[in-house]
Amino acid sequence: MRVRIGCRLQYDFVQPTPLIAMLNVHYSRFGDLEQADYLVTSPSVSLESYRDGFGNWCTRMLAPAGEFTLSSSGIFRDTGQPDPTSPAAQQHNVEDLPFETLVFLLGSRYCDTDILSEEAWQLFEGTIPGWARVQAICDHVHQTIRFDYMKADATRTASQALSTRHGVCRDFAHLAITFCRCMNIPARYCTGYLSDIGEPEPHPAGDFAAWMEVFLDGRWWVFDPRNNTRRTARILIARGRDAADVPLTQTFGPNTLTGFQVWTEEAEPTGSLEEAEAFN
Repeated sequence: MRVRIGCRLQYDFVQPTPLIAMLNVHYSRFGDLEQADYLVTSPSVSLESYRDGFGNWCTRMLAPAGEFTLSSSGIFRDTGQPDPTSPAAQQHNVEDLPFETLVFLLGSRYCDTDILSEEAWQLFEGTIPGWARVQAICDHVHQTIRFDYMKADATRTASQALSTRHGVCRDFAHLAITFCRCMNIPARYCTGYLSDIGEPEPHPAGDFAAWMEVFLDGRWWVFDPRNNTRRTARILIARGRDAADVPLTQTFGPNTLTGFQVWTEEAEPTGSLEEAEAFN
Protein backbone atom coordinates (compact mmCIF):
# COMPACT_ATOMS: atom_id res chain seq x y z
CA MET A 1 0.00 0.00 0.00
CA ARG A 2 1.21 3.51 -0.88
CA VAL A 3 0.21 6.14 1.67
CA ARG A 4 0.32 9.86 1.04
CA ILE A 5 0.91 11.89 4.21
CA GLY A 6 1.33 15.56 4.88
CA CYS A 7 0.50 18.61 6.94
CA ARG A 8 0.20 22.37 6.58
CA LEU A 9 0.41 24.67 9.60
CA GLN A 10 -0.16 28.40 9.18
CA TYR A 11 0.85 30.99 11.75
CA ASP A 12 0.73 34.72 12.31
CA PHE A 13 3.79 36.01 14.22
CA VAL A 14 3.94 39.49 15.72
CA GLN A 15 7.75 39.49 15.66
CA PRO A 16 10.62 37.28 14.44
CA THR A 17 10.29 34.12 16.56
CA PRO A 18 12.47 31.02 17.05
CA LEU A 19 10.59 27.80 16.26
CA ILE A 20 11.42 24.09 16.49
CA ALA A 21 9.42 21.68 14.34
CA MET A 22 9.19 17.90 14.75
CA LEU A 23 7.16 17.07 11.63
CA ASN A 24 9.30 14.59 9.68
CA VAL A 25 8.58 10.88 9.84
CA HIS A 26 10.71 8.87 12.26
CA TYR A 27 13.96 7.34 10.97
CA SER A 28 12.60 3.85 11.65
CA ARG A 29 10.35 4.32 8.58
CA PHE A 30 13.20 5.57 6.34
CA GLY A 31 13.29 2.29 4.44
CA ASP A 32 9.62 2.73 3.52
CA LEU A 33 10.19 6.15 1.99
CA GLU A 34 9.18 6.64 -1.64
CA GLN A 35 8.83 10.43 -1.73
CA ALA A 36 10.71 12.36 0.96
CA ASP A 37 8.58 14.39 3.38
CA TYR A 38 10.80 17.47 3.20
CA LEU A 39 9.85 20.36 5.45
CA VAL A 40 9.03 23.50 3.44
CA THR A 41 8.44 27.01 4.76
CA SER A 42 6.74 30.02 3.22
CA PRO A 43 8.38 32.48 3.17
CA SER A 44 11.57 30.47 2.86
CA VAL A 45 13.91 30.61 5.88
CA SER A 46 17.15 28.94 6.86
CA LEU A 47 16.61 25.49 8.42
CA GLU A 48 18.94 23.62 10.79
CA SER A 49 18.18 20.00 11.69
CA TYR A 50 19.34 17.72 14.51
CA ARG A 51 18.35 14.60 16.46
CA ASP A 52 17.11 15.01 20.01
CA GLY A 53 17.91 12.71 22.93
CA PHE A 54 15.24 10.22 21.85
CA GLY A 55 16.44 10.05 18.24
CA ASN A 56 13.63 12.21 16.83
CA TRP A 57 14.40 14.47 13.85
CA CYS A 58 13.96 18.16 14.75
CA THR A 59 14.30 21.30 12.64
CA ARG A 60 14.85 24.75 14.06
CA MET A 61 14.38 28.09 12.34
CA LEU A 62 13.63 31.76 12.89
CA ALA A 63 10.11 32.50 11.71
CA PRO A 64 9.68 36.07 10.39
CA ALA A 65 6.99 38.45 11.57
CA GLY A 66 3.67 38.12 9.73
CA GLU A 67 2.13 35.10 8.01
CA PHE A 68 4.26 31.96 8.04
CA THR A 69 3.52 28.44 6.78
CA LEU A 70 5.14 25.09 7.59
CA SER A 71 4.29 22.19 5.29
CA SER A 72 5.40 18.68 4.58
CA SER A 73 4.26 15.99 2.16
CA GLY A 74 5.52 12.51 1.39
CA ILE A 75 4.62 9.05 0.16
CA PHE A 76 5.40 5.93 2.18
CA ARG A 77 5.03 2.27 1.41
CA ASP A 78 3.08 0.44 4.10
CA THR A 79 2.33 -3.25 4.53
CA GLY A 80 -1.39 -2.50 4.54
CA GLN A 81 -1.66 -4.80 7.56
CA PRO A 82 -3.01 -3.79 10.97
CA ASP A 83 -0.67 -3.20 13.93
CA PRO A 84 1.00 -6.52 14.84
CA THR A 85 -0.21 -8.53 17.82
CA SER A 86 1.28 -11.14 20.15
CA PRO A 87 -1.22 -12.16 22.83
CA ALA A 88 1.33 -14.51 24.39
CA ALA A 89 3.93 -11.75 24.89
CA GLN A 90 5.27 -11.89 28.44
CA GLN A 91 6.06 -9.11 30.89
CA HIS A 92 9.70 -8.86 32.05
CA ASN A 93 10.76 -8.76 35.66
CA VAL A 94 12.16 -5.31 36.36
CA GLU A 95 15.63 -6.74 37.10
CA ASP A 96 15.67 -8.32 33.63
CA LEU A 97 14.72 -5.24 31.62
CA PRO A 98 17.30 -3.71 29.24
CA PHE A 99 18.85 -0.56 30.67
CA GLU A 100 17.48 1.65 27.89
CA THR A 101 13.89 0.78 28.81
CA LEU A 102 14.14 1.79 32.48
CA VAL A 103 13.52 5.50 31.84
CA PHE A 104 10.08 4.51 30.55
CA LEU A 105 9.15 3.16 33.99
CA LEU A 106 9.55 6.57 35.61
CA GLY A 107 7.00 9.30 36.16
CA SER A 108 7.15 12.27 33.80
CA ARG A 109 5.49 15.64 33.19
CA TYR A 110 2.08 14.26 32.19
CA CYS A 111 2.40 10.70 33.49
CA ASP A 112 2.09 11.16 37.25
CA THR A 113 2.81 7.63 38.44
CA ASP A 114 3.19 8.75 42.06
CA ILE A 115 -0.48 9.79 42.15
CA LEU A 116 -1.91 6.81 40.25
CA SER A 117 0.21 3.91 41.53
CA GLU A 118 -2.25 2.73 44.18
CA GLU A 119 -5.17 3.06 41.75
CA ALA A 120 -3.31 1.04 39.13
CA TRP A 121 -2.59 -1.84 41.48
CA GLN A 122 -6.16 -1.91 42.72
CA LEU A 123 -7.44 -2.10 39.15
CA PHE A 124 -4.93 -4.41 37.48
CA GLU A 125 -3.14 -6.52 40.10
CA GLY A 126 -5.45 -9.43 39.31
CA THR A 127 -4.81 -9.37 35.57
CA ILE A 128 -2.42 -11.75 33.82
CA PRO A 129 1.01 -10.07 33.43
CA GLY A 130 2.03 -9.33 29.87
CA TRP A 131 -0.12 -8.66 26.83
CA ALA A 132 -3.39 -9.37 28.65
CA ARG A 133 -2.55 -6.84 31.35
CA VAL A 134 -1.74 -4.11 28.83
CA GLN A 135 -4.94 -4.85 26.93
CA ALA A 136 -6.92 -4.67 30.19
CA ILE A 137 -5.40 -1.25 30.82
CA CYS A 138 -6.32 -0.07 27.31
CA ASP A 139 -9.85 -1.42 27.70
CA HIS A 140 -10.28 0.41 30.99
CA VAL A 141 -8.92 3.72 29.65
CA HIS A 142 -10.98 3.45 26.48
CA GLN A 143 -14.16 2.84 28.47
CA THR A 144 -13.44 5.44 31.17
CA ILE A 145 -12.36 8.48 29.13
CA ARG A 146 -14.79 10.18 26.78
CA PHE A 147 -13.21 11.66 23.67
CA ASP A 148 -14.03 15.37 23.36
CA TYR A 149 -11.95 17.39 20.92
CA MET A 150 -13.42 20.64 22.25
CA LYS A 151 -12.00 19.94 25.72
CA ALA A 152 -8.36 19.56 24.71
CA ASP A 153 -6.04 20.90 27.41
CA ALA A 154 -2.28 21.16 26.91
CA THR A 155 -1.61 20.96 30.67
CA ARG A 156 -3.86 18.00 31.59
CA THR A 157 -2.03 15.16 33.36
CA ALA A 158 -3.00 11.49 33.42
CA SER A 159 -4.54 11.77 36.88
CA GLN A 160 -6.53 14.83 35.82
CA ALA A 161 -7.81 12.97 32.74
CA LEU A 162 -8.97 10.15 35.00
CA SER A 163 -10.65 12.64 37.31
CA THR A 164 -12.47 14.59 34.59
CA ARG A 165 -13.10 11.48 32.44
CA HIS A 166 -12.74 13.34 29.17
CA GLY A 167 -9.87 14.20 26.86
CA VAL A 168 -8.25 13.75 23.47
CA CYS A 169 -5.93 11.05 22.16
CA ARG A 170 -2.92 12.33 24.10
CA ASP A 171 -4.89 12.00 27.34
CA PHE A 172 -5.85 8.40 26.55
CA ALA A 173 -2.18 7.66 25.84
CA HIS A 174 -0.91 9.42 28.98
CA LEU A 175 -3.31 7.56 31.26
CA ALA A 176 -2.58 4.14 29.74
CA ILE A 177 1.19 4.82 29.84
CA THR A 178 0.95 5.83 33.48
CA PHE A 179 -0.97 2.71 34.45
CA CYS A 180 1.55 0.53 32.57
CA ARG A 181 4.50 2.15 34.30
CA CYS A 182 2.80 1.74 37.68
CA MET A 183 2.53 -1.99 36.86
CA ASN A 184 6.27 -2.11 36.00
CA ILE A 185 5.75 -2.26 32.23
CA PRO A 186 7.94 0.18 30.25
CA ALA A 187 5.72 2.43 28.13
CA ARG A 188 6.55 5.35 25.86
CA TYR A 189 4.50 8.04 24.15
CA CYS A 190 4.23 8.16 20.35
CA THR A 191 2.87 10.71 17.94
CA GLY A 192 2.42 10.56 14.19
CA TYR A 193 0.02 10.00 11.32
CA LEU A 194 -2.86 7.52 11.56
CA SER A 195 -5.02 6.84 8.54
CA ASP A 196 -8.74 6.08 8.41
CA ILE A 197 -8.09 3.50 5.68
CA GLY A 198 -10.52 0.65 6.18
CA GLU A 199 -12.51 2.52 8.83
CA PRO A 200 -16.26 3.19 8.39
CA GLU A 201 -17.25 6.60 7.13
CA PRO A 202 -17.78 9.43 7.85
CA HIS A 203 -14.14 10.03 8.71
CA PRO A 204 -13.19 12.87 11.06
CA ALA A 205 -11.08 15.79 9.88
CA GLY A 206 -7.39 14.93 9.56
CA ASP A 207 -5.22 15.32 12.64
CA PHE A 208 -2.09 13.93 14.20
CA ALA A 209 -2.59 10.99 16.56
CA ALA A 210 -1.08 9.82 19.85
CA TRP A 211 -0.60 6.23 20.96
CA MET A 212 1.86 4.25 23.06
CA GLU A 213 4.44 1.49 22.76
CA VAL A 214 5.05 -1.01 25.56
CA PHE A 215 8.02 -3.31 26.08
CA LEU A 216 7.07 -7.00 26.27
CA ASP A 217 9.00 -10.14 25.33
CA GLY A 218 12.10 -8.27 24.26
CA ARG A 219 10.55 -5.72 21.89
CA TRP A 220 8.21 -2.72 21.69
CA TRP A 221 4.55 -3.19 20.72
CA VAL A 222 1.98 -0.60 19.62
CA PHE A 223 -1.17 -0.10 21.67
CA ASP A 224 -3.79 2.55 20.98
CA PRO A 225 -6.07 3.21 23.97
CA ARG A 226 -7.95 5.97 22.13
CA ASN A 227 -9.20 3.71 19.32
CA ASN A 228 -8.53 0.40 21.11
CA THR A 229 -8.24 -1.47 17.82
CA ARG A 230 -5.38 -2.53 15.58
CA ARG A 231 -5.18 0.05 12.79
CA THR A 232 -3.68 0.27 9.30
CA ALA A 233 -1.10 2.83 8.07
CA ARG A 234 0.19 4.14 11.38
CA ILE A 235 3.28 6.21 10.58
CA LEU A 236 5.46 7.33 13.48
CA ILE A 237 6.92 10.83 13.77
CA ALA A 238 8.38 10.89 17.29
CA ARG A 239 8.69 9.03 20.59
CA GLY A 240 9.34 10.24 24.13
CA ARG A 241 8.35 9.89 27.76
CA ASP A 242 5.16 11.89 27.17
CA ALA A 243 3.84 14.77 25.05
CA ALA A 244 6.27 17.21 26.66
CA ASP A 245 9.15 15.46 24.87
CA VAL A 246 7.59 15.51 21.40
CA PRO A 247 5.86 18.84 20.63
CA LEU A 248 5.20 18.88 16.89
CA THR A 249 6.01 22.58 16.92
CA GLN A 250 7.45 24.65 19.74
CA THR A 251 7.48 28.43 19.41
CA PHE A 252 9.43 30.84 21.57
CA GLY A 253 7.19 33.88 21.36
CA PRO A 254 3.57 34.98 20.89
CA ASN A 255 1.75 33.74 17.78
CA THR A 256 -1.62 32.66 16.43
CA LEU A 257 -2.25 29.38 14.64
CA THR A 258 -4.45 30.42 11.72
CA GLY A 259 -4.60 27.20 9.69
CA PHE A 260 -4.14 23.48 10.35
CA GLN A 261 -4.40 20.58 7.90
CA VAL A 262 -3.24 16.97 8.19
CA TRP A 263 -3.81 14.17 5.69
CA THR A 264 -3.08 10.42 5.63
CA GLU A 265 -4.63 8.72 2.63
CA GLU A 266 -4.07 5.83 0.30
CA ALA A 267 -2.23 6.86 -2.87
CA GLU A 268 -2.90 5.45 -6.31
CA PRO A 269 -0.53 2.77 -7.66
CA THR A 270 2.75 4.05 -9.10
CA GLY A 271 2.39 5.56 -12.55
CA SER A 272 -1.36 6.11 -12.35
CA LEU A 273 -2.91 8.96 -14.35
CA GLU A 274 -4.28 10.51 -11.17
CA GLU A 275 -0.82 10.70 -9.61
CA ALA A 276 0.73 12.09 -12.79
CA GLU A 277 -1.83 14.87 -12.79
CA ALA A 278 -1.27 15.56 -9.09
CA PHE A 279 2.41 16.33 -9.68
CA ASN A 280 1.87 18.48 -12.80
